Amino acid sequence: MRGAAAGRDSGGAGPSGEQVDSRARAGQCEEGRQGMRRCPGQPRAGRGCSRPSPREHRVTSQRPEVLSFWLPASCNQEDFFKEYLKMVVNIIILNLIIGISLAFWIVSMIASSYYGTLQPISPWRWLFSILVPLTIAIQGFKKKSLDRSGALGGLVVGFILTVANYSFFTSLFVFFVTSSKLTKWKKDRKKQIDSEYKEGGQRNWLQVVCNGGVPTELAILYMIENGPGEIPIDFSTEYTASWMCLSLLGALACSAGDTWASEIGSVMSKSNPRLITTWEKVPVGTNGAISLVGLLSSLLGGMAVGIAYFLTQLIFVTNLEMSAPQWPIIVFGAAAGLLGSIVDSYLGATMQYSGFDQNIGMVVNHQTKDSKHISGKPILDNNIVNLFSSIITALVLPGMACFFWPRG
Repeated sequence: MRGAAAGRDSGGAGPSGEQVDSRARAGQCEEGRQGMRRCPGQPRAGRGCSRPSPREHRVTSQRPEVLSFWLPASCNQEDFFKEYLKMVVNIIILNLIIGISLAFWIVSMIASSYYGTLQPISPWRWLFSILVPLTIAIQGFKKKSLDRSGALGGLVVGFILTVANYSFFTSLFVFFVTSSKLTKWKKDRKKQIDSEYKEGGQRNWLQVVCNGGVPTELAILYMIENGPGEIPIDFSTEYTASWMCLSLLGALACSAGDTWASEIGSVMSKSNPRLITTWEKVPVGTNGAISLVGLLSSLLGGMAVGIAYFLTQLIFVTNLEMSAPQWPIIVFGAAAGLLGSIVDSYLGATMQYSGFDQNIGMVVNHQTKDSKHISGKPILDNNIVNLFSSIITALVLPGMACFFWPRG
């Protein structure tokens, strides 16, 4: 009763308790907003300042998403900008390659018009040399046969070889396609014996350069000497150009033979391979180890490249009946595949480290605390071994071919 009387007595002197509370809430709302927005309870009856309208709630909830798209505030945005930057860089590089190739074609047209001796690059050859290698590089990247840098490097190599000679292109194409297929063949088994196995066998720019650098340089020298186009291999009439053609064939056949030997021999051989320097049995995956299956595979790999070169000669060379026979291309392609595999094995056995890691149960190419040395010294890695093998084969094969090649 006393409290009620006191409440009634105070009602005549000042505002009621409810009025004081409502004013306090309004004041808190105005202070909290700091002039940014008026309390929703003032213009609309029945609403308090702590409860925004549905429309305001939707706008407020959407703001962080809109801002997060433009501002790099998280890892997702950083990844997005990285991918976007990579895409821009790829577009710039592609435009540069197309521009350089177009400039190369214009220069060849001017040089052929001025000197009257060089054969100009036709627009169709130029277009074919751009579109076909570009398509192959994109497909190789999508199927994880090449990474981003490998696809760009392969595009450059493919363009130069295609412009120079269609036989060069088909040889490169057969090497790339068969090697990519064989790398993915029996991948579950290879994961158990190869400590550095990559899903899809992705090749980067360094691997592209080590396998395609020598053919690219030879293709450029071929164009300087003979101009773009296909010619029969005949040492009696076209000695220098024939030497370059056989050298390029040897480099590609060497790479194909080594890849075929590694990818087929490692999973098809029923016994452990033998080290080429000591002839001792060693674990599968040891650098410098050879087997009968691997040697036969290297022979077939080089032969496949030689067949591609030979068939292209039959299609595009016009004066074959007046030149030396072209069938030895297949024979010397097979010989280059076998020779390149043997050279690669010897370099791997002597200058590339191989050890058996007890922890993972695989052969490793670098020394670890749990590895036991098998062979070789840590001087070269696999890419440099491939490069040296390609160079040696490219130098040896033309001399052999010149001595044994039948004269027309």
